[in-house]
Amino acid sequence: MSSIPWQDRPENSKDVMWRYSENPIIDRYAIPTSNSIFNSAVVPFGDGYAGVFRCDNKAVQMNIFAGFSKDGINWDINHEPIVMQSGNTEMIESAYKYDPRVVWIEDRYWITWCNGYNGPTIGIGYTFDFKEFFQCENAFLPFNRNGVLFPQKINGKYAMLSRPSDNGHTPFGDIWISYSPDMKYWGEHRLVMKPSPFEQSAWQCTKVGAGPIPILTNEGWLMIYHGVINTCNGFRYAMGSALLDVDSPDKVKYRTQPYLLGPAEIYEMVGDVPNVVFPCAALHDTEEDKLAVYYGAADTAVAIAFGKLSEVIQFTKDNSL
Repeated sequence: MSSIPWQDRPENSKDVMWRYSENPIIDRYAIPTSNSIFNSAVVPFGDGYAGVFRCDNKAVQMNIFAGFSKDGINWDINHEPIVMQSGNTEMIESAYKYDPRVVWIEDRYWITWCNGYNGPTIGIGYTFDFKEFFQCENAFLPFNRNGVLFPQKINGKYAMLSRPSDNGHTPFGDIWISYSPDMKYWGEHRLVMKPSPFEQSAWQCTKVGAGPIPILTNEGWLMIYHGVINTCNGFRYAMGSALLDVDSPDKVKYRTQPYLLGPAEIYEMVGDVPNVVFPCAALHDTEEDKLAVYYGAADTAVAIAFGKLSEVIQFTKDNSL
């Protein structure tokens, strides 16, 4: 695999995470049919990277597309959406697909997304090669979003974070965890994290949701998440981090009071949905102490931010609610 995408911290910057100077890395019109490309997932694959990208077309139909890159920055995205075959079910109905996540577990790449089946729920599928894709049973009843799998079993079971919601863009949202013996039947639902009180940390006082696949560290599972405040100008999304207990990830050990990254650049503040930093994927290199987070910018384009993994962990501990 290539070294993960990286750019050193800018001179005179003291931020724990910093933006790539050439952001956004994927423009809204990167394929002929797209109105916007954002909230997408990336994983190491072969001698480079593969990804599953949310591409809304010019009718604003939401679907997911495969893409490939040698360096994690320059991407070749397929011009046609992913076509699913039957996996562990014949019921693969889907009115829309958006906000994917991707993770390697055991012998294949698992994909989760917000799936349209009588409202938004968590779709699950898998692939071995990013050419053929197999759709499985939806994980939960509607309504739910932000399904994020852990990269390994916990106490012998698959584990998934999610954010139960309703049919619209809700003014609420907590992070939950659920477990499965077989990636088909899900249960043992436990609350992980609620929005913070306004007085303590207003940027995440309306709702919170899991972002990239959690990263196993010596301090616990590092969970990058999004937090939302409902302002007089609408929702504002920013990025934070938390450390969850390794064996019981429903237990939050630390959680950032200040955000790691909030909308500040023009491509984050201006777009189809203004003022959005929405993390969906992360690459890390423990030996080189590097973290690269891919995020949707203003529901329009894909951007990337960097940080030292050890510094993000320490920041989370030192600035916890």
